[in-house]
Amino acid sequence: MDNIFSMPGVCTPDNEEFFETLLRGAGRFRVERIISHGHTTAPGEWYDQQEDEWVIVLEGDARIAYEDGTEVRLARGDHLFLPRRVKHRVSHTSSPCVWLALFGNISMPTARSPAHPAGRQIRSGV
Repeated sequence: MDNIFSMPGVCTPDNEEFFETLLRGAGRFRVERIISHGHTTAPGEWYDQQEDEWVIVLEGDARIAYEDGTEVRLARGDHLFLPRRVKHRVSHTSSPCVWLALFGNISMPTARSPAHPAGRQIRSGV
């Protein structure tokens, strides 16, 4: 049995961020485990994805910055919905930071997820 918190030998601060596809579904749907060790998006670069993304921080903490200058801090248990084509970047991760990310044509029920002031949806966990 695999464990979501196991750290492959290649997961060290000296290596690249670790990405592992756990599941694939219809269309572009996929679930990824990401392990960061202080990794961030390169300065001046932005994610501008063709699919929606939902992330949850399982261990550690992270910050997501948006093109408009707002930033969201995510602690253990916090999750965030990132609609397609919303430019964002990872501005901070702890060492380690274990994420679970879902990609695809997905939506987040607004009744269950209060809106972040910048219009993004964030839900605080633990």
